[in-house]
Amino acid sequence: MTSRRGKVWAGRRFAAAGSVAAAVLLATPAIADTAFITNQSSEDLTVVDLDTGRVLHTTPIGGKPAGVAVGRRWGEAPQNVYVVSPDSKTVTVLDAASREVLSRITLAGGPLGIAVHPSGNPVYVADWYGARLWAIEAGTGVIGEIATGNSPSGIAVTPDGKKVLSADRDSNQVTIADTATLSVLTHVAVGIRPFGITVDADGKRAYTADVGSNTVTVIDISRGTVIGRVPTGERPYAVALAGGKGFVTDQYADTVTVFDLDTLAPLALIDVGEYPEGIDVSRDGRSVIVANWFSNTITIIDVETLRVVREIEVGDGPRAFGLFVGE
Repeated sequence: MTSRRGKVWAGRRFAAAGSVAAAVLLATPAIADTAFITNQSSEDLTVVDLDTGRVLHTTPIGGKPAGVAVGRRWGEAPQNVYVVSPDSKTVTVLDAASREVLSRITLAGGPLGIAVHPSGNPVYVADWYGARLWAIEAGTGVIGEIATGNSPSGIAVTPDGKKVLSADRDSNQVTIADTATLSVLTHVAVGIRPFGITVDADGKRAYTADVGSNTVTVIDISRGTVIGRVPTGERPYAVALAGGKGFVTDQYADTVTVFDLDTLAPLALIDVGEYPEGIDVSRDGRSVIVANWFSNTITIIDVETLRVVREIEVGDGPRAFGLFVGE
């Protein structure tokens, strides 16, 4: 599956300017962050300076890495990067500043999605085959489990750290659990085959990318109810939130769908690289970063103008499934 697919949309379209070349600068984005991009085919992690567009480092990982999360260490300012390798069933822990591997944690099932508690501890990992989330500590391994639906994929933690949510793809639901007790609070039925999940900065709403129904489902977290649904391009993968807008990677359409967070109305389609998957936001909220699996690039989008401002070459097969932007 290497050819580009047709794009169908009734709304406004923004074309990506310029060629897919290393660090093509079309405008200067107002960001000063680092992106940690998992490359599944080259089995490594590309570290990119998003201010300059320069690749800083490439770290070998192994095991076909896919999931990634950047989070601060428990009670400390420095950050760790956590990389999930489904084939080797490991979580690799790296120092974000030095890019050195600190440890590797082996898990028994099918690790995929990953998220870090706001305190830095624990880290949650989805077990695709075991219908559960693991709670792990970098130094000691698994410290607990949370039951989920079938094939849990994306994970998100509320900003207050009290709840963790998983998108259970083959159960067409979201599991909401209590982080203190690791007990399930409720299940919420969403669209068909939810994969990525994102929680807003207030911890009030969650957004799932429903691969099978080409929708984003919006959830009221406290009530455990669905607020609405947003149509997307074909095969939505993950969602990012910035500037009062939602941004959704559409795998088969090679686009990012943009919608209004208040009205849930579609606003635009933005052409990006081929087979976009992982998506995250710069720390200042002014840029959205997209990993394009088939193009071996990341695309940077200006949140205000909804235009592509830069494309940067990374490794082979970038997935970057999770929150991959750090300091």
